[in-house]
Amino acid sequence: MAIREGNRRQLELLPPSIEQYVAEDAPVRAYDAFVEALDLKELGIEIDPTKEGNPAYDPRAMLKLLVYGYSYGVRSSRKLEREVYYNLSFIWLMGGLKPDHKTIAEFRRQNKEALKLALRQCVRMCLKLDLIAGNTLFVDGSKIRGNASIKNTWDEDKCQKVIAKAERKIEAVIKEAEALDEEEDGQPSMVAIKKSLEDARDIRQRVERIMEELKQSDKNNLNTVDKECARINSIHGTGAGYNAQVVVDDKNGLIVSCDAVSSNTDLGQFSVQIDQAKEILGKACQNGVADSGYAYTDDLAKIAGQGIKVIVPTQRFASGRKLGEYDKQNFAYDAAKDCYTCTQGEVLKYGWLDRKNNTRIYMIAKEETCRKCPAFGKCTTALSGRKVMRLVEEELRDGLEKEYILPDNQAIYKKRQQKIELIFGHIRRNLGVSSFLLRGREGARAEMSLLSICFNITRMLSLLGFAKLIAKLKEIFCSENSIPSLQFLAIST
Repeated sequence: MAIREGNRRQLELLPPSIEQYVAEDAPVRAYDAFVEALDLKELGIEIDPTKEGNPAYDPRAMLKLLVYGYSYGVRSSRKLEREVYYNLSFIWLMGGLKPDHKTIAEFRRQNKEALKLALRQCVRMCLKLDLIAGNTLFVDGSKIRGNASIKNTWDEDKCQKVIAKAERKIEAVIKEAEALDEEEDGQPSMVAIKKSLEDARDIRQRVERIMEELKQSDKNNLNTVDKECARINSIHGTGAGYNAQVVVDDKNGLIVSCDAVSSNTDLGQFSVQIDQAKEILGKACQNGVADSGYAYTDDLAKIAGQGIKVIVPTQRFASGRKLGEYDKQNFAYDAAKDCYTCTQGEVLKYGWLDRKNNTRIYMIAKEETCRKCPAFGKCTTALSGRKVMRLVEEELRDGLEKEYILPDNQAIYKKRQQKIELIFGHIRRNLGVSSFLLRGREGARAEMSLLSICFNITRMLSLLGFAKLIAKLKEIFCSENSIPSLQFLAIST
C-alpha cells in the first residue's frame, strides 16, 4: 500500500493577505462578528486615538482574543501569546497583532467589569434574535477552585494550633540557649539559635495578624492569597474557590446571567440569581426552577412574593425519607389557636421564637406529661418533653411543596438537567476549566462571564448556522453603531 509522506522543504506560497488565511465559513469569523457588534463604550472601554504615549493595542482586538481563546480552552496569557504567533485563526482574528503575555494579562485584569457587562450585551443580542424567551429560568451552581491553595486557608482552630506550636518552639530554643550558657567549654555560636528564635516569633506574629483579620472579617475562614474565596467541598475534594452560579433560559438553553459567590452552599442564592436575570432581561420570569440545594424557604419567599412560580423541591422531597409515626407532619396544627396536637392527643403550645433559625418553638405544657406517655422514648427522649419547630414561612413551604408535585410543574422540573447540567460539563470537560486564573470575586465573575459568552456563541452557531448568525450580527451592529468598522463590513464579502 502506498504511503503519503510529508516534505518540509516543499516550496509553497502563503495567501497574499491575512484575510485569506481562514475560510469564509470558519468559526473564528463568527466570534469576530460577535465582538464587532459589542458597544465598547457601554462596556466602559474607551478608545482614544489621540492619547499621547506608546500606541496601545486595539481594545476590540484584545477582547476578540480573550473570547475566542476561552472558547477553545486557551485561557493562559502565555498560551494566548503563543497562539497569535503560530495559529492561523488567531493571526487572522488579530490582524497580525502580536501582544505579549503581560499585555494580555493586564488587559484582562483591568477590564473585569467590561467582561461582565459583555454577557449582558450578549443576552440582549439573543433577545433580538428571539433565542431567549425569559419565561422559565433554571438556576444551578458548581464549585470551581480559585487561584489559591487550601493550605493558605486559615480558621481559628488552625491559627491557635500554629501559635501554640510556635510558642513551644520559642520555649525550646530559649531552654537550649540557657543550657549552652551553663557550659564553659566548647560553646557553639549563638547565631543559629537566634535565627530559630526569630523565625518562630515571626510565625507567631504573622498568625496572630491573620487571626485578628479573621475576627474582623466575620468569616469562618480566611485565605491569605485570595481573601474573597471560600473553603469549598465538592466531589473533587476540599479546596479554596468559588461557587459558580448560572441562570439558563428554557427556550434554547442559553445563559442569561452568571455569578461567582464566596459560599460553600447554594442556600440563599435563588432570589439573588433570579433578580439578576430579571434586571438583564428587563422583565420577570414566570417560573423559577432549581434543585433542593436552594430550598431555603425565607429566600424562596422573596421570589414567590413577586408572583413568580417557584419550582424547587424541599430537602424532605429530595431525600425521599418516609415519614415516621411521630414526625411533626403527623401532628395536627390549629392555626386559630396556634398550637399542635400530638398523636396521643396532647397539646403543644407556642413557646418562643428562634430568631437565628427563623422558627417558632412549640412545647408541651407539663414535662411529666411526656414522661408518662406510652410513646416516650419513641416520640422523644428529652426529659423536658417534646418540642416542635415550625418555620415562620411554614405555610409558604407547604404551598411550594404542593405546587412542586403538580404534573405540569414536574414536567418543567425534569427539563432542568437537560438545560443546565450540560453547561458545567462543557466548561469543565470541553474547555478544561478546573480553576479560575484571576484572583478575587470580581476576577472569578469576569471569567464566568467570558465562559458564559463562549457557551452562548457556540449555541447560537448550532441554532442559526454560520451564515445566518453572521448576517444577524451584522444587522444588529449596523443598527446600533453609526460607523461600522471596515473589518466588520468585510466579513460577509
